[in-house]
Amino acid sequence: MSLLELNRINVYHGEVHTLKNISFHVSEGEMVSVVGSNGSGKSTTINTISGIVLRESGEIQFRNQRIDSLELHEIAQLGVVQIPEGRRLFPHMTAQENLELGAYSARAKPSKPRSLKEVYELFPLLEERKHQQARTLSGGEQQMLAIGRGLMAMPVLLMLDEPSLGLAPILVKEIYNAIQRINQNGTTILLVEQDVQISLSLSHRGYVLENGEIVLEGKGEELLRNPLVKESYLGL
Repeated sequence: MSLLELNRINVYHGEVHTLKNISFHVSEGEMVSVVGSNGSGKSTTINTISGIVLRESGEIQFRNQRIDSLELHEIAQLGVVQIPEGRRLFPHMTAQENLELGAYSARAKPSKPRSLKEVYELFPLLEERKHQQARTLSGGEQQMLAIGRGLMAMPVLLMLDEPSLGLAPILVKEIYNAIQRINQNGTTILLVEQDVQISLSLSHRGYVLENGEIVLEGKGEELLRNPLVKESYLGL
């Protein structure tokens, strides 16, 4: 059953047609990747879903409810949670204070102690660093913190924007191991990523964006074998 459906979404930035009749779906329990080069419309796609960017036309449904006219906090209250590119932590607050802020909504607040325990089980390093200011953490630790803060909001759909950006390969692998565990534990994931190899290899399905249009879709492993993907994104 589809958890999220986009139907013919069009977005403009000024006179630039950024998303052109985008349609795709994410089923409950899936990990789905949206991949493409810089400027292809990946971040705009999830920003439109979460209500940060307004669509010009088209429909977005979440659990068979239209959400394209809702406010940001109303969309988040339904369980649509975005981990933004660049982490956007509160640098002078401690790691634990950043995590606790993730449980601000009425649906998440009652479960805050349990959620905090689960985040620390997923990222033991964060528990060791819980009294440190976020600005003192390494890039990898900050990405863990951003993901942990998103989990504190009890997402039904967790959307991640470029989680590997700026990280060393060994940290990218660690972050993606955690993302895979989150999905295996039942959270549906929509992933926007430039690292085509790792994202598609772990995703159930994927969509390839070029210039605001979906040009390919399919199972993750099938897309990795596609000649266009191999030539354009993997350099093969």
